[in-house]
Amino acid sequence: MSPEDGRTRGAAQPPLAPDAFVRPFSRRRLLHGAGVAGLALIAPSWVRAATLPPAAPARGDSIVVRWNQAALQGVRDSKLGPPMVSRALAIVHTAAYDAWAAYDRAAIGTRLGGSLRQSPAERTRANKEEAISFAAYRAAVDLFPGSRTTVFDPLMAQLGFDPNDSSIDASRPAGVGNLAAYALLEFRHADGANQFGNYADYTGYASPNAPMDLVSGRLDPATVHDPNAWQPLTYRDASGAIVTPHFVGAHWQHVTPFALTSTATLRSLTGPAQYGSTQYVTQAQQLLVLSAALTDEQKLIAEYWADGPHSELPPGHWNLFAQFVARRDRHGDDEHGIDLDVKLFFALTNAIFDAGICAWDNKCEYASVRPITAIRYLFNGQPVTAWAGPYRDTRTFDGGAWFPYQPSTFPTPPFPEYSSGHSNFSAAGAEILRRFTGRDAFGASVTFPAGSSRVEPGTVPGRELNLSWSTFSEAADQAGISRRYGGIHFEQGDLDARVTGRAAASNAWARALTYFNGAP
Repeated sequence: MSPEDGRTRGAAQPPLAPDAFVRPFSRRRLLHGAGVAGLALIAPSWVRAATLPPAAPARGDSIVVRWNQAALQGVRDSKLGPPMVSRALAIVHTAAYDAWAAYDRAAIGTRLGGSLRQSPAERTRANKEEAISFAAYRAAVDLFPGSRTTVFDPLMAQLGFDPNDSSIDASRPAGVGNLAAYALLEFRHADGANQFGNYADYTGYASPNAPMDLVSGRLDPATVHDPNAWQPLTYRDASGAIVTPHFVGAHWQHVTPFALTSTATLRSLTGPAQYGSTQYVTQAQQLLVLSAALTDEQKLIAEYWADGPHSELPPGHWNLFAQFVARRDRHGDDEHGIDLDVKLFFALTNAIFDAGICAWDNKCEYASVRPITAIRYLFNGQPVTAWAGPYRDTRTFDGGAWFPYQPSTFPTPPFPEYSSGHSNFSAAGAEILRRFTGRDAFGASVTFPAGSSRVEPGTVPGRELNLSWSTFSEAADQAGISRRYGGIHFEQGDLDARVTGRAAASNAWARALTYFNGAP
């Protein structure tokens, strides 16, 4: 799009990454080194634990699930945005998979193919656990360096492994894990994400709209130069600081996907509704109707799926669901359980990674307006009936002061509306879980104590409230509509993203199967 369309960009050239390791590892060196030979986790911490079906066994988690738990803690401790989290989780589990593949009869790794293949005598549970752990550790420390001493080093110690063992001897499990991780990280450090530049935008994006000052409360219409375009927000965050976040992931359409042939493969041909159209007004009115009629259940749906700062974020949420499935389906911590889990999390995280690229490709291409700008701009100076803020219920007030059902400390995520990341991530996650298990049955639930709301604590919900999902698809659809209840997305941004999320997962699943079967 041109600058007249609301986007200003320079040449998309990612900065060069600095040396990632103490010693540089070229692909040639890696090949040479390879040689020739829970239950409570489903719910956020502020909610009572979700419930498993009564038949669920009490078996230990596999090494894969334990590293997933560690990676999710790395997510919570970091300040990464949703697409960065989806990439990070995919890298951790791809590294684990690539190391595991060396001990499988048919599977091949994503970077080194079958060059790490071990003899049948070496294909033991202990060797798989060690190789997976070293690979996951190297990737996790690279992606979440702030959690090294608090999360990843302690886990290695619990497992009895030395994190300082940097061997690339492919005859040792530690060497296999290190080799697999180094090859993958070398590739991903140049994938356009700008990891070593703190994921900063390098395209020169600038919104045509000046920031909306939410500290003062009302919209200044003069700040909106293009009512089709995303507008930055200025607000007071949870620490009390006044912040104006920039577009997180403005360069993400230049990131190399897992299975998509191009980041634009699933891009919308039409994009979101445009200012001046009937649809533009209708979608805003639809959100006002939802806002005015919010029930306690809808409010808690919006809160449960929000996955804001210090949480697992939307990509991680579906990792929690995968942990649930691993326990529900009795994967366990034996060798068979490891084999199942390494494939499950490999396929899941890469599908969600590609789904995020689909969402951000549209966000980058159209840089579209969020409801908080569109509604305030359309109805400024006009009476609207909607949720009026914490403890104020539904009232009639000036549309220029409308606010989504969100905490004032994080009113709307700092990136454009179309298309929904939640809907893309969730549709992809549900599709992989359905394909992996061979059925859509889920059977999970979560319970909210009375008054446990974070937006209206003490009053919402009025009594204990339970959310349950019979199927993965039902959970994904609820995640999508939750963003409409919360005033974050329009209907089109939700529904279109559900389609692309499923399509991205279908592509990722097909690609994953080729690796599992040894024929990429």
